[in-house]
Parts: sequence; C-alpha cells; structure tokens
Amino acid sequence: MKKRKYEKITLRILCVIGIGSFLNLLRKPPLKDWLIIFLLKSYIASILDNLLVKKGYLTYPVKLLKTFDVSVLFSYLLFPVSCIYFNQVTKNSSFLGILTKSLLFSVPSALAEHWIERNTNLIKYKKSWTTIHSFISIASTFLIVRFTMSLIRKVASKQSGKN
Repeated sequence: MKKRKYEKITLRILCVIGIGSFLNLLRKPPLKDWLIIFLLKSYIASILDNLLVKKGYLTYPVKLLKTFDVSVLFSYLLFPVSCIYFNQVTKNSSFLGILTKSLLFSVPSALAEHWIERNTNLIKYKKSWTTIHSFISIASTFLIVRFTMSLIRKVASKQSGKN
C-alpha cells in the first residue's frame, strides 16, 4: 500500500514536470510546429499504447487516471514533450545527426522505462515485450514524427511561395 502511494506521488511530480516543460516549450517559436509535433506524437503514442495494452504486451497497474487503460501521462504529455525537444535539436541537423540524436533521446527513455518496469508498478511488460521493443518503438516514433514534420514544412513553404 505504501509503495502505491509513492508511485502516485511520482506520477503527480512527473505530471507537474511535464506541464512545466510543455509551457516552457511554447515560449520558443515556431509555436505551430511544436503544437503539431505534440499532437502528432500524442496521436501515434495513443494508438500504439492502446494496441499494446489490448494485445496484452503492457499493463499500467498504477495510473493517474483510472478511466484509461493506457498511461495518459506518458502517451499524452511526457513523450510528446520529449518529441518536441527532439525536433527542436534536430531542426537543422543532417540525416546522420538526426539518427544520432534519436539515439541520444531514445536510449535514456528506454532505460528509464526499463528501470520503472523493474522497480515500480507504473508499467509492466507482459508476453514477449522487452526494453529493446520499447527502444525501437520510441526511436521509430521520434523519427516518424520528425520525418512527417519535415514534409509538412516543405509543403507549407511551397504553398507560401505560391501566394
């Protein structure tokens, strides 16, 4: 019972940190890009998270909001915020730089998730899910969102050039 209380407190602290980080991100232009990234990453994370939970690969025994099967905090706040930071630091990077920075963001995230899975009830791996699977899903979603944003920027610049 005590452990669950500390886990709830941990989730609340992470929520405050996530909201603070999000508000800090909104101060740096271009705001519309960061909001698109936030929403796109949230959308992708929610689909993947729902799919993995429904298929029985992951569970979230302790949640901030009990109404949801997924971790609302991670799927809708922490991962999208980290994806905005990733896009900010890779905005002018080469392809190799983007891949390298993807590792620099994904490895710590996967290791943190591994530690959380081993030492708390915030997330539990089921079936054959491993930290490697988490790393691949984190890295691939960072890259998918980054690639999508580069396409959106190209289309937007072409359209603004036509006006």
